[in-house]
Amino acid sequence: MSNVSPSLILAKVAGSVPPECLPNIIIIGSLAAGYHFFGQDKDLYVRTKDIDSVLRPRNTAVKSAEAVAEKLIGAGWEQKEDGNHGKPGNQDTPDDKLPAVRLHPPDTKDWFIELLTEPSPGDQGDRRWLRVKLSTGHFGLPSFSFLSIITYKPVLTPFGLFCARPEMMALANLLEHPTIRPERMSGLIESRAIKRSNKDLGRVLALARLSGEKMEAWSEEWAEALANIFPRKWKSLALEAGAGLRAMQASSDDLEEAAFTCNNGLLASRPVTTEQLGITLQRLLIDAIEPLAAKAKE
Repeated sequence: MSNVSPSLILAKVAGSVPPECLPNIIIIGSLAAGYHFFGQDKDLYVRTKDIDSVLRPRNTAVKSAEAVAEKLIGAGWEQKEDGNHGKPGNQDTPDDKLPAVRLHPPDTKDWFIELLTEPSPGDQGDRRWLRVKLSTGHFGLPSFSFLSIITYKPVLTPFGLFCARPEMMALANLLEHPTIRPERMSGLIESRAIKRSNKDLGRVLALARLSGEKMEAWSEEWAEALANIFPRKWKSLALEAGAGLRAMQASSDDLEEAAFTCNNGLLASRPVTTEQLGITLQRLLIDAIEPLAAKAKE
């Protein structure tokens, strides 16, 4: 992963895509978090390699993906082809085997932009794919469970792009990981193979730690988002939101792994000990997760 300035990267992406597509792009993940917390401080950075960009609405996402990708390709951006699913597909490639659109700029391979889209309303299924036909081949535009939570009421930046809100990224990751699953990420972080659940739940804790006292308002915002996006089952989702963190709290090894990923990601500029992250976990449970559950029981 590379150390990047959130504002500089956002400006570069905004200046590279078609202007008419800017209102339809929401930046999520580490870069969005970095913008919220470090965007105005040139001495702070975020460590990331992928610039996740969600195209909305879903019914025009393929057209937007084609416009954005072709503009970048025409400007010298190239498909990131390493990994198991990097090379372009063709008309015979099944949708779920298509590579995602991952393009790195012509002047560096340290980071790349990846295109995604929102799921269908109420969809909580596994990954879904929309086919995108480019001049370089066939690609897939993925959507994920709870991505509609991440993109709920995003913040408009001065660059014309939107950024996801930290509390919505946190909630989506909480719901995505009700347990600590054994599956580990394919890539290594400083020679360590990390559990995906620990990385994503670690990001929740990093977002909470960086948010400080603002975290106390999260339960209200979470309840509103859940009720609007999943009106029929928001209460059951709210009651499940803290399960993964409680499992982590009970495992010193998982908490240590989460701290390791935080210090190699969002907290690279402000590293923490495992003990400090455990305190943040407890605060998040008390200040946000338990109040959310209480609202669901009302």
